[in-house]
Amino acid sequence: MSVRLYVGNLPKDQVNRDELHAIFADASKSISTKVIKDRKTGKCRGFGFVTVPSDELADEIIEKFNGHIFKDAALKIEKAQPKSKNEDEESRPETASNAGGSSNTSNPSPTPRRSGGNKKPKQRGDSGHKANVPDTGAVQPDPRWANELAILKERLSAQASNP
Repeated sequence: MSVRLYVGNLPKDQVNRDELHAIFADASKSISTKVIKDRKTGKCRGFGFVTVPSDELADEIIEKFNGHIFKDAALKIEKAQPKSKNEDEESRPETASNAGGSSNTSNPSPTPRRSGGNKKPKQRGDSGHKANVPDTGAVQPDPRWANELAILKERLSAQASNP
């Protein structure tokens, strides 16, 4: 069973796959590496992944190379969380910082999360869930602004009645 390792804090300049592979080549010959690059610029996004054949080797690499200096940057190496079904590794890098199973809120991910990039939201058909709104054909205001809207309507009606 192969194990993916997150390699963070990579320099933002040109880092290629071979350079990353050279760091871990001493530990094992049967590893693969991937540097995550920005689609527009082609530059490294600051992280990558290393896939190793066993859990024991993964632990050994984490212990040996976590904090290793690479191009004046200390690498951060952890076991990677599995990819979700709808997102690939370029759009949502995450790390497994908590081995105890607690939530990840106390230890945030080293890179900001993005959901969907530049994709448009999916359109819902008639089967989409509507939140208890009667189908009168009228547009309902956003509930977050309903109070402010009511105040504005009162002011407008007061202005209209006073010439």
